[in-house]
Amino acid sequence: MKTRTIGRLLAGVIALSFLAARGEVMVESKHGAKSKWESNPTRTIEDLKDFAPKEIPLTKFGGRADRREKATGSFRVQKVGDRWWLVDPEGGLFIDVGVATVTTRAKYGSKEAFEQKFGSMGKWAEGTLQMMREAGFNGTGGWSDVENLRAAKQPIAYTVSLNLLSSFGKKFHLTYQQPGHSGYAHDCLPVFHPDFPAFCDAMCREKIAASKDDAWLVGYFSDNELPAPMKMLDNMLALDATNKAFASLREAAQKWMGGRKHEKITDEDRTAFLGFVYETYLRVTTAAIRKADPNHLCLGPRFHNPVRERREVWEAAGKYLDAIAMNYYGTWTPRSSDLDNWAKWSGRPCMITEFYTKGSDTPLANSTGAGWIVKTQKDRGLFYQNYVLALLESKSCVGWHWFKYMDNDPEDTSVDPSNRDSNKGIVTIRYEPYAALIEKMKPVNQNVYSITDWMDRGK
Repeated sequence: MKTRTIGRLLAGVIALSFLAARGEVMVESKHGAKSKWESNPTRTIEDLKDFAPKEIPLTKFGGRADRREKATGSFRVQKVGDRWWLVDPEGGLFIDVGVATVTTRAKYGSKEAFEQKFGSMGKWAEGTLQMMREAGFNGTGGWSDVENLRAAKQPIAYTVSLNLLSSFGKKFHLTYQQPGHSGYAHDCLPVFHPDFPAFCDAMCREKIAASKDDAWLVGYFSDNELPAPMKMLDNMLALDATNKAFASLREAAQKWMGGRKHEKITDEDRTAFLGFVYETYLRVTTAAIRKADPNHLCLGPRFHNPVRERREVWEAAGKYLDAIAMNYYGTWTPRSSDLDNWAKWSGRPCMITEFYTKGSDTPLANSTGAGWIVKTQKDRGLFYQNYVLALLESKSCVGWHWFKYMDNDPEDTSVDPSNRDSNKGIVTIRYEPYAALIEKMKPVNQNVYSITDWMDRGK
């Protein structure tokens, strides 16, 4: 046993030495404040052999002016050769390089800093978008201040979060707060409730009216991080049918199980039912979104790690969504096997809508949230380069959104438990940019199209 252990350690040392010799940087990280530091091989733009940045002309939306497909006046997705792209309203091939939750905070020290630095929402929007454009970002992700950012003289592409099922569940007291997202009673998604379709229709009519003709809008997230437990079938069958909110769910599960023609639930039943639940959810929500707005993209409920290997969920998503949003944590480098599987199972491209690291060189405790902890802001930027280079290499990812614009404020206990005390932002709570982080983000962001050309060279 000791011999095998020593052998594995030696193999690891040899592998890390080989990677370091190849030019890759080693960055230390850990999962939590009490974890041990581990070294990660980290690819940077400097490791792209013979890569030479080139200036590529852009459309006003930030897409490629030198490579165009059919212009429709709205963002859409298209596979060109063997690579998926967003296509901007002018027809330019586009990769969404964004930041999530680009919004102000009106509490505690951040409120005073806002007044000192900006003084008005208009000046904040103009200044923030200028900072983002200089860093090479061309879009904003979920929960951003669309109204004020869109009113800027030079807007950038944006997305909208609708929260359809979570709002419906809240109405019937079926949700509760979990870290980072809503939880659902008994881990059951109330998609079979007879009132759900009409609720989605009404909510989409109300929330989409202002954006349905806006060319700067990329598309809609229907919800955020819905649960996908293997035992959702078991849970629905066990619901109390005397509760009106549960009766339709249990009835749907019984009817579905009756069609399986056997009584004992198998794992095959469980995975198939999960696919049925998500297909029902996606059918209802995308129909409501497209009824209110036929012009923009449906990006789904921002999947997260529990559905990373749920083939049946991705297959359902592929039937209804244009591109599939995924909040992708738990890996230093995106796994090519994951990205390949998602594209194969769904037949659609993905968009990574959350990822980040937290630096231990700030006063923040970094005890909440899913991202890795690294030692410095420079290390956060090196992680960013490594992460997005893997996404570009996959050819199935049409964009990404760093989570997020501003650090957590430890004094603000009104937010969900995952956003209490961590260094997630590209700016501090006093709106001060992390220069060392942005310095490393910038060369990839500004050269995203020439890097893509380098990766596709000769193909």
